[in-house]
Amino acid sequence: MYDCTDIKSFSGVMVFCEAREGKINTTSFELLSEGRKLADDLGTELSGLLIGKDVKGLAGQIGGYGADKVYVVESPLLETYTTDAYTKVISDVVHEKKPEILLIGATNIGRDLGPRCAARLHTGLTADATHLDIDTGKYLDFLRESSTIDVDSMKWDMEDKGLKMTRPAFGGHLMATIICPRFRPQMSTVRPGVLKCAEFDQAKADSVVIEELKTDLSDADLKTRVLEVVKETKEIVDLLGAEVIVSVGQGIAKDPEKGIALASELAEVLGGGVVGASRAAVDAGFISGDHQVGQTGKTVRPHI
Repeated sequence: MYDCTDIKSFSGVMVFCEAREGKINTTSFELLSEGRKLADDLGTELSGLLIGKDVKGLAGQIGGYGADKVYVVESPLLETYTTDAYTKVISDVVHEKKPEILLIGATNIGRDLGPRCAARLHTGLTADATHLDIDTGKYLDFLRESSTIDVDSMKWDMEDKGLKMTRPAFGGHLMATIICPRFRPQMSTVRPGVLKCAEFDQAKADSVVIEELKTDLSDADLKTRVLEVVKETKEIVDLLGAEVIVSVGQGIAKDPEKGIALASELAEVLGGGVVGASRAAVDAGFISGDHQVGQTGKTVRPHI
């Protein structure tokens, strides 16, 4: 029987691995890499949860980034993301497998999915986390490097194995660490690009255990149905996965075509980078949707 307050009955770290159009989102690989560290600190298992239609062939990639096991749930009703379908499947898997930690990428899908799953599972959720810790000693090292808190003058429970989820608050002017001591799983959506992705390990990919789970998902569970997916652009610039970004702003407005062409040349010279545009330039209409650029946002500098 599932009881979210029976903490001792939960074990393991689980990462929801978002798959779209036959590919796993790069944020999922970042979460798996971090999840591996958390699982090692707990001395437990790391699993990936892969759901969709005909997605079993992607399971090896999840193992290559540290997962011991991959749970695969396939159904024609999971081909296109809907909140109802994905929430039911994830909640059913958590009820069955009882992971003590569940991580979801803070993508467009993850930000919709995380709160709904947390409500269904009767647990808390930390949204848009940028740092995760299990080991208290490592958490104190993080505070020493990233804050002005005199951690050495304070008392800490060094045996605490709860998940410490840190996220920006008050517009990024301070960082708040959130814990979930009374309910399981401990859930967090994690911002893309903030965690370091480990190197892919082919040996782990080949040895990962794949377990297929059945679902009783039916049409009756779906309150909405996707009839058609229309893409606004032919090509999407991946800013999250880029190591080099050349960003342009409103100053390029006098001749956007030449400016973007010059920025593209610079990005190529710097190692095959991509071109991004400031939010202000896009909102003001200086950069149109016809240009193959990604939108960059405000950089949040953490303060405590």
